[in-house]
Amino acid sequence: MKILLTGANGYIGTRLLPVLLAEGHDVVCMVRDKRRFIKKIEYPEKVMIIEADLVTGKGLDQIPVDIDAAYYLVHSMSSPKGDFSDAEKQTAGNFVSALSRCDNCKQIIYLTGIVNDAKLSKHLSSRLAVEDVLKQSNIPCTILRAAIIIGSGSASFEIIRDLVEKLPVMVAPKWVRTRCQPIGIRDVLRYLSGVLVKEEAYDKTFDIGGPDILTYQQMLLEYAASRNLNRYIINVPFLTPKLSSYWLNFVTSVPFSLASSLVESMKNEVVCQNDNIKNIVPGECFSYRESLKLAFVKIEQHSIVSSWKDALNRGYLETTFMDQIKVPQNGTLSSQVKIIFDRSSDEVLENIWGIGGNRGWYYLNFLWKLRGFADKVVGGVGMRRGRRNQDSLIAGDALDFWRVLLADKEKKRLLLYAEMRLPGEAWLEFCIDQSDRSGKTLIQTATFRPRGLWGRLYWYAMWPFHLFIFKGMATQLTQYQNSVGLPSPKD
Repeated sequence: MKILLTGANGYIGTRLLPVLLAEGHDVVCMVRDKRRFIKKIEYPEKVMIIEADLVTGKGLDQIPVDIDAAYYLVHSMSSPKGDFSDAEKQTAGNFVSALSRCDNCKQIIYLTGIVNDAKLSKHLSSRLAVEDVLKQSNIPCTILRAAIIIGSGSASFEIIRDLVEKLPVMVAPKWVRTRCQPIGIRDVLRYLSGVLVKEEAYDKTFDIGGPDILTYQQMLLEYAASRNLNRYIINVPFLTPKLSSYWLNFVTSVPFSLASSLVESMKNEVVCQNDNIKNIVPGECFSYRESLKLAFVKIEQHSIVSSWKDALNRGYLETTFMDQIKVPQNGTLSSQVKIIFDRSSDEVLENIWGIGGNRGWYYLNFLWKLRGFADKVVGGVGMRRGRRNQDSLIAGDALDFWRVLLADKEKKRLLLYAEMRLPGEAWLEFCIDQSDRSGKTLIQTATFRPRGLWGRLYWYAMWPFHLFIFKGMATQLTQYQNSVGLPSPKD
């Protein structure tokens, strides 16, 4: 069949795509920017990419009229102003309107959250409103409602991981006692593909969850047990939702806007009220402990397929951030370091490709961490996002408080764009020039486009640090050898 997949660049969409291809379907992937589309598929001829914006409606006329079914896997809950409710309804309305042209479309499949409580959070109320909009279509809808999803790179898993790995003792608010029914990412994908064009699933709503019903506190302690860690949780009644959001934002890698939505939703119990889905898609789900184990395997193998950090939201950058791939020349300030080296350019290139994340920034890492800490304090992304994969980089990847714009190993060029809070825009570029007769040259360029007087003052205030930090980093990139007993990045 021909399937429309919205959110193809997102956490779920990236993982669902190969499943649909393996089942022999042709897939039309809707993305906001083709340049970010990750093609990790064996049959590219079965994939059609269309560039469209569901918020504005631009480009939706490209949807083929002969699609057989459509997946709706988008949300706007990370808006920094918390105004995602209207955006979500508008987005769903534009989606339904666009599909009205598709006479052959038999089904809309929507993945959302469990909404069984009478009094819902703003986030869950918004998702319920989207259900209502989709049901107004003349196309049968299948609604799959899930609690938190456990898998390598999922927001829920990464929050649990951050909290448990970093905090031996946790001071937790009362929401940690709320019950939840987590589900593994593999089971979510199994259900999403399993209900596809199944008439018995038309115009039906299903709760999906794993076999375990746990409080958030139990999930944290279960994670600790699976990692052989001793962790203690102290419950306190005085942590308001806003304080809890700041705490979650500060300790984990989620931005404050997302943390606020999650904390508010954690007061709602998200437990399945029926298991009717098993009549259509039979099979047992992985337990919480088994889902954790599978996530650990992916992390250890450096094979995380997708991460919640890869899906752009207006809390970090505008969706047109790839337009910044051409570094401006006018109205900018820059600092450039050139290092001539004798060793293999491929070795230096591997060092460049290994930057950030666990390896760090090669020189005075504590200052980079301090900068990340300062960014978190003012509501930025900080350094805790790390990187999706320790061995590879692709355009669109999050890299600490940078975003990868270009990762071209053939041309030996890496270009990063800053996502930290700045009075301007910043780029950091690495490239290797082999044309100079005197030897191979690493060229490292920091470019800043200031916003007004404050931007210029910021640049000149940071200039002394740039002089030795960037010079030291470039030097280490040409000297570092990733072997036991040899020089390592300077702390």
